[in-house]
Amino acid sequence: MPQHQTIDITCADNTVLAATIFTPAITPKGAVLIAPATGIKRAFYFAFAEFLAEQGYIALTFDNRGIGDSLEGHIKHCNASLQQWGELDLTAALNYLQTHYPDFQYHLVGHSAGGQLIGLMPNADQLASVCNIACSSGRLRNMRFSYQLQAHFFMNMFIPVSNAIFGYTQSSWVGMGEPLPKRVARQWQQWCNGSGYVKMAFGKTISKHYYDTLTVPSLWLNAIDDDIANERNLDDMLSVFTKLPAETRMLSPQQYGLTEIGHMKFFSRKAKVLWPMTLDWIEQHTL
Repeated sequence: MPQHQTIDITCADNTVLAATIFTPAITPKGAVLIAPATGIKRAFYFAFAEFLAEQGYIALTFDNRGIGDSLEGHIKHCNASLQQWGELDLTAALNYLQTHYPDFQYHLVGHSAGGQLIGLMPNADQLASVCNIACSSGRLRNMRFSYQLQAHFFMNMFIPVSNAIFGYTQSSWVGMGEPLPKRVARQWQQWCNGSGYVKMAFGKTISKHYYDTLTVPSLWLNAIDDDIANERNLDDMLSVFTKLPAETRMLSPQQYGLTEIGHMKFFSRKAKVLWPMTLDWIEQHTL
């Protein structure tokens, strides 16, 4: 049986992230970094990480700064940003794998923001492959009208009002994950209101990025019942990765005997029938 343990990951700015590492009972084939969606704690990915470990892969899950066990003090005093999640947190998590498990190939499975932000990682070119789940630009304008109204309410009313009243965004009140540090929520709002998501910050808060140089093989698995990561938003996100080789698949839940996949259900145990797609991709790119 795979083993797992709680660890700490120290970022370049000395921020400490809470993480869990799953290790296989056999000699590992490689290592996989699971990059979380906005406001989602690492425990959400434990079943998937255990599956990867059962197949012979080291799997690392972590809480971004300001989220879950990586939050220090009261959230209203947390200065974390979405940008830091890519530039510092993802980078440190991959560094941890490289330091503690050298001489392996490293893969990234990104969920939503976890895949969007890889172009901010200075070490992303050291990945052997990327598999992104429910990942797109999340541009509000590209969503179907009925969901667009809901998304506009959350992004352009709930976030600024919650930040003003509480000093952070009470995302859990509306079923949008863990409470978010105000700067995370504010950047999320700004980027989803524009085109190309993170592209909105190029030349502003982001002076250095790797979106136009990454050539890592990538697989993008999105669902036809995902209100956020639809085909138009997938194209919008891919337009920022100008050199990234990308294979895309739109999944139908009925095709796999599921009632829904949506934006979040891929990592549910009920959807484990989908997990071999990710494993197959990783194994194709493991020497």
